[in-house]
Amino acid sequence: MEKDLYEILIEYILEDQNRFYRLAYSYVQNKDDALDIVQNAICRALERYETLRDAGAVRAWFYRILVNESLAMLRKRKEVPLPDDGTGAEIPYHEKGYDIQDDLYEQINRLNEEVQTVIKLRFYEELTLQEIAQITETNLNTVKARLYRGLKTLKQNIQEVDA
Repeated sequence: MEKDLYEILIEYILEDQNRFYRLAYSYVQNKDDALDIVQNAICRALERYETLRDAGAVRAWFYRILVNESLAMLRKRKEVPLPDDGTGAEIPYHEKGYDIQDDLYEQINRLNEEVQTVIKLRFYEELTLQEIAQITETNLNTVKARLYRGLKTLKQNIQEVDA
């Protein structure tokens, strides 16, 4: 007996929930917000599973929802003004205690959202460029250009920090 789309979606969610959390966390860098994003994405997917037409597209379809939820959380954060402690002092970069991975996260998060998404899906989630094109609903050549441009920008930014 063939599984229906709802069962396939449930299985996929249960199998890959750690990957979903990791991707959400890569956007927001906050445990609670990442958990909220994953929860919202799962709820949205379960509410709208009827719009899924092909069982083979579950992965791309769910990642699209997850990325959209992550970007929505970032937009909400930008709307909330950060409190100023009044000192106006910035801690020098090298005194913050970052390691190389933190540096890389920080540099990736400075890229525009479209480039960030491509890099995170490619290297954190190990998706193919074709899958990324499907998830982002973008032409494959556009995905390649964003990846190349993002990696080039990262290289330049990291070299500037090291200089």
